[in-house]
This record gives sequence, structure tokens and C-alpha cells, in this order.
Amino acid sequence: MASLLLTAFWLTRKGVPMSSEQATALRRQMVDTQLRARDIVDEKVIAAMGRVPRHEFVLQSMRERAYDDRALPIQQDQTISQPYIVALMTQLAEPKKKSRALDIGTGSGYQAAILAEIVDRVYSIEIVKPLADGARQRLEKLGYDNVTVRHGDGYQGWQEHAPFDVIIVAAAPDHVPPALIKQLAPGGKLVIPVGHRTKQDLLIIEKRVDGTVHRRKVAAVLFVPMTGDALPTEQK
Repeated sequence: MASLLLTAFWLTRKGVPMSSEQATALRRQMVDTQLRARDIVDEKVIAAMGRVPRHEFVLQSMRERAYDDRALPIQQDQTISQPYIVALMTQLAEPKKKSRALDIGTGSGYQAAILAEIVDRVYSIEIVKPLADGARQRLEKLGYDNVTVRHGDGYQGWQEHAPFDVIIVAAAPDHVPPALIKQLAPGGKLVIPVGHRTKQDLLIIEKRVDGTVHRRKVAAVLFVPMTGDALPTEQK
């Protein structure tokens, strides 16, 4: 295994495309060392993380690092979260086969692809148009026909397709957007980082069947700030 991983690293650095065998081995190592070795126990999430080709969602120059335990740069000076954080947020949201999911902050499309492996339908919103267009093309190329991507402001959610059983947000506003709570289905969960640039908490917002809303903190995190309508007027 070690020899195969080292070969994959050096060949990719030299511009040689990663083979299916190499990518599978790297994903298996990622799952074993970064997910199972920590607190990721949802087998649906683990299986999805083991199937999605993460190297297709990073910059060409970063492909040899695609399965590392860290965030990586993508287009438009944005980042793709480390595998563990993607797995953790997905696990916390408790997606199910028949779930309808909203993914806010599409980026390169990786979180949307993970959700698409588990749920019935994914709606994904990205405020940076080149990222939205690129993610749409990438997801279509990879065969994720149950994902719809649009360019827009995720702060307002996507009322047309609400309610959502699962909402995952990959950018941090300084408060929970009211529209997202409104669009959350009874029994649904919203996983979102909330706070300021240097201090954020990962929250789970759950709407109970009786309509009451409960929230709890999970961990300290650090995401890019949410822009658009999430910003105070003077910062827009």
C-alpha cells in the first residue's frame, strides 16, 4: 500500500493522470486514517467519501494532495474543506436516501457530490458565478444527475425547492439566516458555521416535528465568511 501511494504522489506531481487504482487506494487510506480513526461512524457517509473522486474537485496542481488531511485551494481564491470536516458536517446532518438536501457554498462541488451519493436530490447554491458554472460542469461530467447547481445568494436559501431535510452551509455568517430555518423541513437538520472571521462555532439547528427549533454547538471551526445578503449594509 505504501509503495502504491508514493507512486501515485510522484506520478501526479509529474503531470501523469492519477489512475483509478491509485485514486481508490488514496481514498481508502483517507477513510481509514482521517475518518474511521476519528469519530465518523455513519456508514453511508463513509461509503460516499470512499467513492467520490476528490482529486477531480481540486486544482490540477493540487491533485497529489487531494486526499491529504487539510483544506486546499480551488478556483477564485476559495478553498475546499478538509475531508474530515466534510464528513463530519454530512454525518451531523443525518442525510437519508429519500432526503432533499440544500448545499450552500458549492465551491468546486465536492460536498454536493458527497450528498448526491446518499440522498435523493441535492440543490446547491454558489454566489461566485465562475465557481457555480465550473461545479455544474464538473458534476455533470462525473454523472451526478441528481444535483442542480445555480448561481445565487445562499443566505436566502432556495424557496422554490423547499422544504429541505438537510441543509449544509460552507461559509460562516455572523448569525443563522432566518430563511434557512424557515426552509428546513420538520425533522430536518441545518449544519452551519456561525461567527466572525476569527471565531466561529459549528452549529446543528434541528427543527422538531412540532415546529420548535433547537440548536447546539459542536466544535470551533474556521470557514470563509458568508458574503452577499449576510453582510452588514456598510460592507456590501
